[in-house]
Amino acid sequence: MLYIYHTTRTAFTKMGGSLSHLGADDLGKHAVSNLLTESGIDSSLIDEVIIGCVCQPANAANVARVISLRSGISEKVIAATVHRNCASGMEAITTSYERMQAGRGQLFIVGGTESMSNAPVLYRPSAIRHFAQLSRARSTMDKVKAMASFRPKDFSPLIGLRLGLSDPYTGLNMGQTAELLAREYGVSREEQDAFATNSHAKAIAAKDGLNSEISPIYTKGKVIHSDDGIRYDSCPEKLAKLKPVFENVTGSVTAGNSSQITDGAAVLLVGSESIGKELELQPIGRLRAYSYAGCDPSRMGLGPLFAIQQLLSENRLKIEEADLIEINEAFAAQTLACVKTAGSQSLSKKAGLSAPIGEIPLDKLNQRGGAIALGHPVGATGARLVLTALDQLKQQNKEQALTTLCIGGGQGAALWLERIS
Repeated sequence: MLYIYHTTRTAFTKMGGSLSHLGADDLGKHAVSNLLTESGIDSSLIDEVIIGCVCQPANAANVARVISLRSGISEKVIAATVHRNCASGMEAITTSYERMQAGRGQLFIVGGTESMSNAPVLYRPSAIRHFAQLSRARSTMDKVKAMASFRPKDFSPLIGLRLGLSDPYTGLNMGQTAELLAREYGVSREEQDAFATNSHAKAIAAKDGLNSEISPIYTKGKVIHSDDGIRYDSCPEKLAKLKPVFENVTGSVTAGNSSQITDGAAVLLVGSESIGKELELQPIGRLRAYSYAGCDPSRMGLGPLFAIQQLLSENRLKIEEADLIEINEAFAAQTLACVKTAGSQSLSKKAGLSAPIGEIPLDKLNQRGGAIALGHPVGATGARLVLTALDQLKQQNKEQALTTLCIGGGQGAALWLERIS
C-alpha cells in the first residue's frame, strides 16, 4: 500500500484574487516548500516529484520539475507532470503508487497545482497566419500588405479557460453536461440552490479544520491563510435570483450552484511502509484501493458512480463501510445526480451501472463543504480531496474514507483511504 506521511495546501482563492499574480509553478513551489519544512524530510531522499496540472503554463514546461527545483530539491531528483483533467491531483498520487510497485522509488512528493487566473488567452488561427506573413515580409511594401491583411476578428482572443472547460468530442461545455443531468435525473433548481447553500454553511462551520489544512503564503505584504470563496450570506433566496449561465431559458445551473474558478495547490509526502519506518516517519493514512472508469462524455458528471462501482467490486468493499465521503462539487446538479442515482435501482439502470452502488448519506458527504464553497483549481482538487478526507478521519477518530470526482471527457476517479492511528 501507499502510505501518506504529510499533507498541506495553499489557500484556495478566487480567480483574479489575492493569488492571481502567482503562476501554477509559484503556487506549487509554496506548497512543496512548506511540505518540506513541516515534515522535516531531507529532500535528497525524495525519489520523484509528481504534480498534476491542467492549464499547464507555457513558461514553465513540465511544471513539476520547475516546482521541484525552485523548492530547493536536488537537481538529481526527477520530476514529472501528469494530466487527467479534474483528477490530475489524484493521478499524481496513484502514479506514485504504480512507480513504487514497479520498483522505481519509495518516497515521493505528489499533488496538484493550478492558476486558473493565468489560463492563456490565445490568438485565432487567422491572426497567427497573418503574424507569420508579417514576420516573413522584408520590404516596406510587403509589410504594409501583411498588416493590411489583418481583420478586426483577428484581435478577438480565444479564451483558453473556456476552451479547456469544453469537451471537443461532444461539443458541450461542462455546465451543459450538468444541465443534461439535472433534466434527466430530476434535480430541480431549488435542490441545487439548497445544496449550494449547505456547502457554504458546512465550510463556515468547519473553518478551523479547513485552516488547519493550509500553509500560509506571504505575498504583497499580506498573509494568505484561508479560502476566500466561502460566502457567509449565502441562502436559497439569494441564489434563486441568479440567472442560469449555460442555458438561458430552461437552465437551472448558475454561478451560485457551480464550483468556483480558483487558484491553489495541494501536496502530499507519500511512500512505502518500509521507507517510513527507516526514516521514522509517522503515517497519517494509506491508499487502500483506487479506480478510474470511463463513461458517456456528455454525462461526465456520473463518472464517480462508475469509478466507485469498479473500486467496490474489485476490492470487496461496500460503500457503507466509508465513514466519510468526498465527492467533488463540480456542480450541485452533478453531485445530486450521483447521490440520487447511487442507491436507486431504476436510476442506476438508466445511468448504465450494473447495479446500485448503495446509498450516499448526506451526513457523510463533504462535511467541510465542497468546491461550491471552497473552489475548484482543477489540477489541485483531487489532491485536496485526499488531504481533507485524511484530516477529517484524524479529527473525528474515524477509519475509512472514499474520495471521488468526475472528469471532463467522461471519466471518474475514486480513491479509498484508511487512517493509521
